[in-house]
Amino acid sequence: MIIAHLQNRFTLSITSQLSIKTFSKGAAFPVLKMKYHQIVISLLIIAFSTTALASGTRDLGWIDLVKQISFEDPFEALTSEQLSQLGLYARIRSLLENSPDRVSEAMQQEADEAEQLLRSNGIDIEGLLARREEIKELRKQSAFAVVDDLDGQHIRMPGFALPLEFSGSKITEFLLVPWVGACIHTPPPPPNQIVFVTIEDGFESKGQFTPVWVSGKMKVQPATKDLYLVDGSAGIDTGYTLIAQSVSDYNK
Repeated sequence: MIIAHLQNRFTLSITSQLSIKTFSKGAAFPVLKMKYHQIVISLLIIAFSTTALASGTRDLGWIDLVKQISFEDPFEALTSEQLSQLGLYARIRSLLENSPDRVSEAMQQEADEAEQLLRSNGIDIEGLLARREEIKELRKQSAFAVVDDLDGQHIRMPGFALPLEFSGSKITEFLLVPWVGACIHTPPPPPNQIVFVTIEDGFESKGQFTPVWVSGKMKVQPATKDLYLVDGSAGIDTGYTLIAQSVSDYNK
């Protein structure tokens, strides 16, 4: 029974992550980005996030932070190759409409071939392109949607800490993320999968690749925080704020 429960939680988490797309800069439509190690880490995190604590503190898994918004996404039926072909066709068509002098014969041929392949597979090109902005907005709403009922709850959840502020050698503010390397080596998760955490007394970190347990009071309070990287900084949107009482080693 326990194994089945964990498997169900894992399936829900991965389904949730797979349903959230990121938009590549300049792309005509969404492109899914998901790493194998992210799936492995998600399973690890979820496996230790399925019980309620006797003290009244609620254990949360990352799927618990996602408010499910149902909508029909016609792009999900396309293969990665078809998405690539549709993007190519859309970009060249846009150039033809706005800057026709920039479209070479070779580019026109590429667009014609992509169109032929898509239509031969019964894909409604015009219908899909007409819904791009609508689907983009629905996906954005899904990525930002938070669970209002979590506001004010005392919770415990696992994750990886990305330091933001220090007091001496102790971390006092950080971003809690569901997989190792998120926001640094891979694109950031959606805002409802990032928690901004403050802890007054701070804690000693063993490194960004060491998972932790964080306990405290959850607030449904979005924030944007600057995460400093080797090549600059990035503004990271978060869907939740956690006033932490303790941060402990995940393996203890």
